[in-house]
Amino acid sequence: MSTTVRNLNPVAGALALAFASFASTSVMAEEQEAQAEKSKMEAITVTATKRSQVIYEVPIAMSAFSGDDLDSQGISDITDVGKFVPNLNITGFSAGHNSSANPFIRGIGLQDHLITTDPGVSVYVDGVYLGRQVGQNWNLANIERIEVLRGPQGTLYGRNSIGGAINIITKQPDQAAVTKVSAEVGTRGRLKGSIFTNQAVTEDLAFNFNIGFNRRGGIGEFVNLPNAEYDVGENQEFHGRVSVKYNASEDLRFVFTADANDGEGGTRPYTTLIDELPNGRLYQNGLRNEQTTADPYDNATSTMETSTVSNKANGVSLTAEYDINPDFGTKFIFSKRSSEYKAGLDDDSTAVALDHYPERGTADQTSVELQLTGYLGRADFVTGVYWFNEEGSNRQDSSEASFDGGPTKLELDQETTSRAVFVNVGYDATDDLRISGGVRYTEDEKSASTNVFDPVGTIYSSRQWDEISWELAANYTFENGLNWYGTVQTGYQSGQFPARPYFLIGQFFGAGGFDNPDAAAIVRANNAFLASDNISAINYETGFKGQLTDDFSMSLAFFNTEYEDLPYQVNVVTDAGFDTNNLIVEQTSRGVEFESTYYVTDNFTLHSSFGFMDVDVQEQEGVKPVAPLTPEWTASISPSYEFGLSNGATITTRLDISYRDDMYGEPSSDPRRMTQIDSRTTTNFDISYAPANANWDISLYGRNIFDERYDDARLNTGDYILVIKSNDASEFGVRYKATF
Repeated sequence: MSTTVRNLNPVAGALALAFASFASTSVMAEEQEAQAEKSKMEAITVTATKRSQVIYEVPIAMSAFSGDDLDSQGISDITDVGKFVPNLNITGFSAGHNSSANPFIRGIGLQDHLITTDPGVSVYVDGVYLGRQVGQNWNLANIERIEVLRGPQGTLYGRNSIGGAINIITKQPDQAAVTKVSAEVGTRGRLKGSIFTNQAVTEDLAFNFNIGFNRRGGIGEFVNLPNAEYDVGENQEFHGRVSVKYNASEDLRFVFTADANDGEGGTRPYTTLIDELPNGRLYQNGLRNEQTTADPYDNATSTMETSTVSNKANGVSLTAEYDINPDFGTKFIFSKRSSEYKAGLDDDSTAVALDHYPERGTADQTSVELQLTGYLGRADFVTGVYWFNEEGSNRQDSSEASFDGGPTKLELDQETTSRAVFVNVGYDATDDLRISGGVRYTEDEKSASTNVFDPVGTIYSSRQWDEISWELAANYTFENGLNWYGTVQTGYQSGQFPARPYFLIGQFFGAGGFDNPDAAAIVRANNAFLASDNISAINYETGFKGQLTDDFSMSLAFFNTEYEDLPYQVNVVTDAGFDTNNLIVEQTSRGVEFESTYYVTDNFTLHSSFGFMDVDVQEQEGVKPVAPLTPEWTASISPSYEFGLSNGATITTRLDISYRDDMYGEPSSDPRRMTQIDSRTTTNFDISYAPANANWDISLYGRNIFDERYDDARLNTGDYILVIKSNDASEFGVRYKATF
């Protein structure tokens, strides 16, 4: 991992170091220069504010991972990033899919994957916002760095970033001729390989591309499906990406990128608890826990359609940069993406065909952004306009042979159009004090339709919103190298339509049942398929970050974030179907985050991180909700040691330990709902051997070496408890890398 201040020593020691450095007498400029020359660290440059800055100078809490460090930490996909960033938890469980990633930052994330719901944490790839987080290309090949921004980012990143934002930046083509090959073979059927090459065609034209394959075997069996194509949790994916850069002149540059992925596998592991709710519908229909499987990682379904998942995604983007003069420049980003997936669960987890919900979804998006950047004396600015359009659908219906939704089904369609204009200005009041601020105005429009019951038919609805987001920040650099910052940020999440509006039936059919001849007309006349208000957030944050000595860097953040009109999804099952209701609450999240990098000796490095968060949610309808999938404590520690051998070769050893406190799988903390998820500690190791003056290295690795099994999510439907298990079993293997 790079020196991106993302890991932690013990908190007390860190606080003492930070404030001792703050209070100490500053060194002379000549001493600073001498210290910089002998420093083992190189501060990473990031683009979190849409301008290049050293990470210490960015007035927000953020972590950054270089591409070279992802492998050594055992980070094989974006879900693993959530193990090493304070107050970040990333799960993957949408509809039993293996390709989904649901980030939760500071208690905010995505509780559902359906097209009418939006994430609270935005994900960007090379400046392109990903509207959907299922079916996308989540492989981490060809990565320059990953930036995790914590707290609302509404001014520069717009809607759906009230928890934070994740930036994935890939490697741009340049003039260097390089080819990299990597291969990985391990237990649990791991087979992974990729080829990356960067080549210059002329002085003005260069390209790079990578192509790869990644396979991991299953973690359980479909005990009643001997002909199942895949085991539980098995997945495989092909992926590729090509990028071409053309320097039309000294001032004008174009980058064209295309990527695609194609994956499939077995449904991720899950099980159902039936006996715990004896009044539930499954128990009343004679089902019991023993009719599931003794091993929760096996699956007892007898329906082939709920045993497989698939995902495809592809996209193109064009980025053009033009330097108007030495002080002003423009940037244009166009992107078009499509994704689709098939998944679904057999919710009863038995061989009985009672609750089978195969599902398929699609999403197509187009986005355009135009930026103008510049310098005016001691001031600099970023301003621009943004346009985004997405069309998508979800289907659960009788066209699937195994669908068993009773008299109901689920059809959702939605088109979203978002327009925004923004400006962010920074001013260097002195050489040490910088003040910045920004504002963004956004207009959103959504048109949605749903059909959950054929006698009612399709119901249409639409709504428009607008929102102003703003931020103010200041950061001051002390002579000892420590940076202080204070920030007030706002953000918002777009209003949304209900995910599963079965309440339309339950509300109006009532005791008359599904045969009530007047109910359908009543439902259509009283359209309850209405969208919620925008969620708004305001965050107050202060912190310190910087390289305090030639061998120690750190960041420390204190935050308090207030949310209004925050919908918490509460799930129940009625005779009409699976009903998802929104509780509209107010929430306050406050906490502390600390990260550090410490070079103990020339050969021994210690990275560490720590996060604590307290979340207070307003009580609603007699229920005291809690933030779902949000651990109170998060921590990681990563020692590494480099041995030099007499023949000039090096051996680098690394250990990565991650801790996530217990949490709740859904918003209700009612102990009778039995949705608490236990704490977990996972451990990775990496031992790498690099010969002297060679172009290759080989590593022994272990991921989750103690085979910590844990739950990704728990949902109480009122009739049963759905337990989504992690797909993160232990794995040991060998990795080979060569550069030519």
